[in-house]
Amino acid sequence: MTELTFPRKRTCPFSPPPEYADLRAETPVTRVRLFGRSVWAATRHEDIRAMLTDPRFSSDRNHPNFPFQQRITEDMKPIRISLIGMDPPQHGPARRAVVGEFTVKRLRELRPRIQQIVDEHIDAMLAGPRPVDLVSALSLPIPSLVICELLGVPYADHDFFQARSGRLLNRAVEADERLRSRDELIEYLGKLVTEKIREPGQDLLSRQIHKQRDEGDIDEENLVELAFLLLVAGHETTANMISLSTVALLQHPESLAKIKADPDQTLPAVEELLRYFTIAEFANARVATEDVELGGVLIREGEGVLALSSTANRDPEVFPEPDTLDIERGSRNHIAFGYGPHQCLGQNLARLELQIVIDTLFSRIPDLRIVPELEEIPFKYDGQVFGVYELPVTW
Repeated sequence: MTELTFPRKRTCPFSPPPEYADLRAETPVTRVRLFGRSVWAATRHEDIRAMLTDPRFSSDRNHPNFPFQQRITEDMKPIRISLIGMDPPQHGPARRAVVGEFTVKRLRELRPRIQQIVDEHIDAMLAGPRPVDLVSALSLPIPSLVICELLGVPYADHDFFQARSGRLLNRAVEADERLRSRDELIEYLGKLVTEKIREPGQDLLSRQIHKQRDEGDIDEENLVELAFLLLVAGHETTANMISLSTVALLQHPESLAKIKADPDQTLPAVEELLRYFTIAEFANARVATEDVELGGVLIREGEGVLALSSTANRDPEVFPEPDTLDIERGSRNHIAFGYGPHQCLGQNLARLELQIVIDTLFSRIPDLRIVPELEEIPFKYDGQVFGVYELPVTW
C-alpha cells in the first residue's frame, strides 16, 4: 500500500483534508510519509486519547524521530526542553509551577479587562471607515493585548512578535527564515526576562521569577522558553479562532440567531466551533519509547506518531453527524486543546476570549457581514495553524 504524503491541505475551510476520513474508516492507525520519512498517523478519537495519556509515548522534541509538522533542519530543533517537550518526571512540577496562572479565579479577575479591550476595538471599528479587516482590527489585537498584559510584554512590540510568529508557523516559509524568526524572538524575550529579573512587575513572568528566586535559583532559559511558548501559542490560535468563528456563524445564521437570543448558548457554541475547526491538528505528535500497541497496530520503539486531531474531532463514533456545525451538541469532549497531561494550559483563557468577542461583536454590530464571497477569503491553507489572513467585513 502506498503511503499517503503529508502534510495535506484542506480543500474546504470547514473540513479536514478529505483523505483523512478515508484513513479513519479504513486504516485508523497507518503509515504516512512526512517530509520523506515514514511515520504513523492516528485518526480515531479513542486511539488518540489513549496515546496522549500513555507515558510510553514521549513529547520530547529533541528525539531524532519526533514527527515535526514542518521540514526541520538540525538548527531548527529545540536547544532546550520546553514545557510542551517534557516527559515525566520533569513535566509535572514544571506544569504545576505555571498552571495557577490560568485558574478560574485568575480568569475571573481578567474578564473585565478583556471586555474593556474588546469594547475599545469595536468602538474603533464603528468609528472608522468601512469595510474593515476584522483580522487586523479585532482578531489579532485582542489575544495579543491579553497575552502581552499577562506576560508583561510591551504591546508596542506586538508587530515584531506577530510577524515572526507568523513566519514560524507558515509551512511555505524556508527553514532558514523560520530559524531566524525563532532566534529573533528568543533574543527579544531573553532581554525582556533579564529586565524583569532586575525589576519585576505584576505579571506572569515576574511571578515566576519570584517563585524561582524563593526556591533557590532563577532559570533564565526556562523563563524564556515559557514566554516563547505562551506568546506564540497565546495569540496565534485564538486570533485565528475569532476570525473562523465569525465566518462560520455568518455562514450558519440559524446558529447565530440562537446565540443572539440566548447568551447562555455562547459557551456551548465555542466548544462546537473549537471541535469543528481543530485548527492546530498536528499539535499532539509523539514518539514511542518502547514497543506499544495502538488501535490494534504495533508501534515500535523510536517510531513517531501524528495525531490527526481534526479527524478525531469528526469521528462519527463520538460525534453524530460530525460534519454538521451543531452549537447545541455539547461537544466538551473534543480534543482541539489536546488531552491528558499536556492539554493546553491556556484553554480556558481562549474560551473566555472567544465568548466575550462573539457576544460583544454580534450584539454591538448585529448586521455584520463579510464583504468577499467565501471562495475569495484568503484562508491559511499553508499554515501549521489554520485560520484567515484577512477578513473584510462591513455592516
